Amino acid sequence: MNGQQLTNSSNSANGTPSSSYPASLSSQSSRDPSPATRPVKPPSEPFNHVISAQPNHWPKDKSNALLGGLPDPTIGRPGPQLHRSAPLSSPAINSQPPPTLHQSQPDIQNLQTAGTQPVGAPPNPPRPSPTFLNHQVKTPTSSSQLMYRQPPSQPLPPSSTTQTMPPVLNANHLPQPNSIPNQFPRPARPTNYPSFQSNQPVEPPRSTQSPVQQTSSQFQTQPLQPSSNNQFPQHSSQFKTMPSTPFQQSSNQTQNLPVQTSRPYQFSQSPNQTSQSSNQIPPVSNKLPPAPEQTLSNQTVQPQNQFSQPQYQFTQSQNQFNQSQSQLYKPPNPIPQSKNQFPQPPGQYPHQMPPGPPHSHTHSQTQYTNSVSGPTTQQPTSGYQQPPLQQIPNQFNKRYPQMPQNPGYQQQPGSMDGLTSQMAGMTVQQGFNKLWGMDTVDLLKSRDVLPKDKIEPPAIRLQHELYEAANCSSEIFRCTLTKIPETKSLLDKSRLPLGVLIHPFKDLNNDSDHILEEDATDGHWEQQGNSKQLSVIQCTVIVRCRMCRTYINPFVYFVDNKRWKCNLCFRVNELPDEFQFDPMTKTYGDPSRRPEIKSATIEFIAPSEYMVRPPQPAIYVFVLDVSRLACECGYLDVVCRTLLAELDNVPGDARTSVAFITFDSAVHFYSLTEGQGQPHQLVVVDIDDMFLPTPDNLLVSLNECRDLIKDLLTELPNKYRESYDTHSALGAALQAAYKLLAPTGGRVTIFQACLPNVGPGALTAREDPAQRAGDNPPHLNPSTDFYKKLALDCSGQQIAVDLFLVNSQYLDLATLSGVSRFSGGCMHHVPLFRSDKPFLVDTLERMFQRYLTRKIGFESVMRLRCTRGLSIHTFHGNFFVRSTDLLSLPNANPDAGFGMQVTIDENLTDVQNVCFQAALLYTSSKGERRIRVHTLCLPVASNLADILHGADQQCIVGLLAKMAVDRCVQSSLSDAREAFVNVVADIFSAYKLTQSSNTTGCMLAPASLRLLPLYILALLKYVAFRVGQSTRLDDRVFAMCQMKSLPLTFLIQAIYPDLYPLLNIEQQPEVEVGEHTVPQPPRLQLSAERIDSHGIFLLDDGSSLLVYVGHNLEPAVCQAVFAVPHFSAIPQELYSLPEMDNSTSEAIRSFVTYLQNEKPYPIPIQIIRDDSHHRMRFLERLVEDKNESGTSYYEFLQRVKTLIK
Repeated sequence: MNGQQLTNSSNSANGTPSSSYPASLSSQSSRDPSPATRPVKPPSEPFNHVISAQPNHWPKDKSNALLGGLPDPTIGRPGPQLHRSAPLSSPAINSQPPPTLHQSQPDIQNLQTAGTQPVGAPPNPPRPSPTFLNHQVKTPTSSSQLMYRQPPSQPLPPSSTTQTMPPVLNANHLPQPNSIPNQFPRPARPTNYPSFQSNQPVEPPRSTQSPVQQTSSQFQTQPLQPSSNNQFPQHSSQFKTMPSTPFQQSSNQTQNLPVQTSRPYQFSQSPNQTSQSSNQIPPVSNKLPPAPEQTLSNQTVQPQNQFSQPQYQFTQSQNQFNQSQSQLYKPPNPIPQSKNQFPQPPGQYPHQMPPGPPHSHTHSQTQYTNSVSGPTTQQPTSGYQQPPLQQIPNQFNKRYPQMPQNPGYQQQPGSMDGLTSQMAGMTVQQGFNKLWGMDTVDLLKSRDVLPKDKIEPPAIRLQHELYEAANCSSEIFRCTLTKIPETKSLLDKSRLPLGVLIHPFKDLNNDSDHILEEDATDGHWEQQGNSKQLSVIQCTVIVRCRMCRTYINPFVYFVDNKRWKCNLCFRVNELPDEFQFDPMTKTYGDPSRRPEIKSATIEFIAPSEYMVRPPQPAIYVFVLDVSRLACECGYLDVVCRTLLAELDNVPGDARTSVAFITFDSAVHFYSLTEGQGQPHQLVVVDIDDMFLPTPDNLLVSLNECRDLIKDLLTELPNKYRESYDTHSALGAALQAAYKLLAPTGGRVTIFQACLPNVGPGALTAREDPAQRAGDNPPHLNPSTDFYKKLALDCSGQQIAVDLFLVNSQYLDLATLSGVSRFSGGCMHHVPLFRSDKPFLVDTLERMFQRYLTRKIGFESVMRLRCTRGLSIHTFHGNFFVRSTDLLSLPNANPDAGFGMQVTIDENLTDVQNVCFQAALLYTSSKGERRIRVHTLCLPVASNLADILHGADQQCIVGLLAKMAVDRCVQSSLSDAREAFVNVVADIFSAYKLTQSSNTTGCMLAPASLRLLPLYILALLKYVAFRVGQSTRLDDRVFAMCQMKSLPLTFLIQAIYPDLYPLLNIEQQPEVEVGEHTVPQPPRLQLSAERIDSHGIFLLDDGSSLLVYVGHNLEPAVCQAVFAVPHFSAIPQELYSLPEMDNSTSEAIRSFVTYLQNEKPYPIPIQIIRDDSHHRMRFLERLVEDKNESGTSYYEFLQRVKTLIK
């Protein structure tokens, strides 16, 4: 609607009504000063929410039966409906309060933007007006609306004391990129740019002047002027005039960004910023600006993620660079001296570039003056002197060496010659980025983007008060960003999703047997054994915040020995005497000695106030399909055999009970009364009105009736071997199991082999094989809500339902999966199972063995808390949302992961760190009530480049995969696939704005996100989201369910498997694992060009190991590895490696064992010959090559490049 005025509306993205802000902020002074408007392409829309934090009630509207919807702008919480028909609204203009300025900063209200161009620079091109949704804002053009300060016509001499302040854009007149809420975008763009954003960037005309010419002209015409408080000139990236780019926030949000002090990494001119870049780059100075830092309100300015050191603790040699005596430089203008110019000594930035000019302008050798130490001496060198990479030893860093923050950072050589050779071929700007740990990668030129070793998550660097505290393990708790933006507008600019992924019940070494108790005689807290083990604490008091109920953790602040400050709500609480009393010395000791303060992952044995009823016993009900198709596949033999072998290893105590139910067209119960000679079968034919035939003897004690249970498991396979009943009454069998467990709660295990076709919950076949390869496969939604309602009933009675699917025909998993998802259960799928296929039998056997013996938590609930200013708005996983932040998990299992999307409701300018804390309350199989607490602490950042370089690419992909599943169910598969492509383009577009050089013909990405396009391409070719290839509907739905519930480590391996070369593996470097040494071959990218017909290759996708053997393999290797004389003699069906007495065979088997031990259970292995009919199973996982389900990796990069604006 061109010309329509945009009124002040509520902010639906963060849930804050506009009425809570001053009325004066509703003006339109922040409009884009462009004199003309240009057509804007329609936007994208983020993924809709699937799980909304709602009370425990069943929605009446079937259209909204899949839980929740978008946030309700009237109450600030997610609303109960899905606003599918309306576009996502953007925040209103000027809906945020004015920024809180530091006392030491100049009054930005009087600052004005510069309106003149440097000498020789082209005039400013007309800038497009920002658009918000479909509203186009008129552009003010009068001089009263935009005022510019004219710089002096001639620069002042360097010795002059009167200098001009570099032009800084007034915060009240900052046009901001357009906005949509911080969610995964939905495709709604025209065919020429299919994107999901609410607006589209209109690229202004590019400057005809090169970046070097523009930079040079700026420094010739841009003098300095002293600021009001003698600070370093302001040139923060938040105060740049941005073009209309596909960002997620309205222009008002910029007013909340604090005025920052000097930044070494200036977001200078890019092809999209020619109109304002000339007024943004600060002039050259003989005083080098400090390294990247964050500005905190009313606090001392500290470098981000570093120790807070006392100022001026450095020598002259640490605050200088030895400049080259090149004749190509000219003296720069001086900068006013300030005693507080350096918040921390240069050379104490282990992962950042020491203070230095961020731009590649030229200058001559200069004496750099230390504001504290005075001028330094000149030393002719061949380049910039490498500063020390280690901090001055003090009480905070004496035990923790500083490591580079960015994984792409490589420690530079200490000598000048090494530095010169390291930076050979680089531009000055690239050299600075390398030293700062902010590497930039051109993806179009980098063929080997995958590291050879395991990909480690980015390191989290905190301030000195928290550095010694152990943060939560990345295998348990990870955030998509290792630096949290301090404002929502900054988050929207980055176009990165903000969320956390958690693996709360992860297996830890002997986590149930390692208990720390407070001994009344000595009072010592000692952890006996491995430091990686989980500390389980049994104490009389559990210290929690009185306001937000946060558990005390390593990141709280002790005001004194009797008070502590909560790190989430900042309330000061009293410290109980029991927490600090030392019984040995009869005195009050140091609270930091407690395990709660030393570890971010801790487990408490809960006292009686955490119990609403006595802890429930471990009760297991097995529901088995005995229809004709089930008996023909032979799964019953494998299940009964495995259950007999693991009966003694099932978790539980003396109260453990079991029951067995079988079903076909009727439901069969088994009475196992103690004293009976054999089991008795009870058949219920009236499945429409299910009842229990006898109240007793169906659920029996495992210890007391062990012999009868063994007899039953031995007889069941033979009893139904000749069954001819083709019907399946799954719904009735589930109702029977629910009635059996309703008084106590427990776990139901279902084995299903065919489509339920009779009784309650009967289904009909919906799949059309002709539509399997289509772009939008139908029937991804459930056909009935019977199983979901039954799951909610089970959840209310602390019953979880787990599914084992061994079907050979269509099963309608889209409908059946609801009984597991909403009851907190899990699913396992072995398609086309037959007992005569050893690989499938081995898979089911190992899978079921792990299921029976793994740790389990009954009647569980989990709550996620976060720092004030943040909130959780969407959950992903198998659970039921009981309240806004409480998840009901009738069973907690160590193989389940969860995801949460986070939004920023309030500015975080007053805090240095934010924390997330997850608390899982459960009943162990031994009948103990326990609380497992995980706490994650992250720093706050105010710089867009810092946020992008601190992104966790694997965590981002994991969260996007979960969000894409929701989009497939709510919209269509094609929308989800298009959104995958657009999110990569949007993130790289945001990063392009931070680049100061011309990037035409390049596709630049931060090193932290170099694998993002590769992972997204792998997702597009994964079973859940691929098109063009025939994919069974049940296989697709199961893969989507796995995306929602898999922990991050297994999710990444599922979409992008690990490929290793095994030829000559004995010559590879080795690592010590326990008492053995294991070779470590390098990882290969998933491309056919990495495959050699003379070699052997191992593919590990997390669920199976595939050994691919080339047809030109040498006979000597065939004999050494497979015990056959040549390639043709290798069996077509080979599922194990022969044990041969030679170094090659031992090395391969050692490496395979090492990989299997890294999994929850030893996964099966299959040897595939190059000419085998199984070879396509291996080749389809080479996702970087073009196939029927997608383009090649290079073609995908070219497609993304065309979308980057």
